Amino acid sequence: MRLRGRKGIRESLESQPELVVLDATLHKGKWKTFFGNDNPIYVELGMGKGRFITQMSVRNPHINFIGVDMYDELLRRASEKARNAWADNGVSNPGNLALLRANIEHIDAMFEHAEIERIHLNFSDPWPKSRHARRRLTHPRFVDKYREILNENGEIHFKTDSLSLFEFSLNSFADMELVMRNISLDLHRDGPREDLVFTEYESKFMEKGQNIYRVEAVVGEEALRRHREARDESRRSDDAYRIASDDQP
Repeated sequence: MRLRGRKGIRESLESQPELVVLDATLHKGKWKTFFGNDNPIYVELGMGKGRFITQMSVRNPHINFIGVDMYDELLRRASEKARNAWADNGVSNPGNLALLRANIEHIDAMFEHAEIERIHLNFSDPWPKSRHARRRLTHPRFVDKYREILNENGEIHFKTDSLSLFEFSLNSFADMELVMRNISLDLHRDGPREDLVFTEYESKFMEKGQNIYRVEAVVGEEALRRHREARDESRRSDDAYRIASDDQP
């Protein structure tokens, strides 16, 4: 991927230390200090132009968000989107967003053990050739790293337009014995999911009528406990409904 950036882009990024982070190693294990609070931290790996992570930060002021990408030009565009979104909402900087320039290959150098609560993977490169499978962000070698940095509430939320990548990802999560929920083969079948934030790619794919595939992988022990409780409660409710229906004359 080649991006032609504007002149002075590095200087522009360096002038925004409250938003743009150019060296993740300085903050490993200290991200709560960067944000100045103990709120949960959600990370988007491969944020692109930043629409998703920016809108998530606006909608959820009590959660800290980090968008990760390795290209200066994408960080520049994301920073513009963030500031425009803040202006639209009448704030100068809500303080819950960081844009991090980093290579996802080195995620273990960015975050400490159990420092992150959720990882978003949105429309990652499918790397369709078999010989490139290890580069897919849902490959077990990456998932192992995710499990290390996710805390007891940890989850992975994955969206893609690639059926082959989705199938690969489901198998990868299953092989690693991760519990999966909310599996969708056509996320917007009944109309746009307004409760979810769309990426730039997602909006384009929806306009073309393409299916969006989505799954949530539950990783942390506390997240697993809540998931099982909700599942068991749903089963009890279903059983009570069936019994009541059977008792009807």
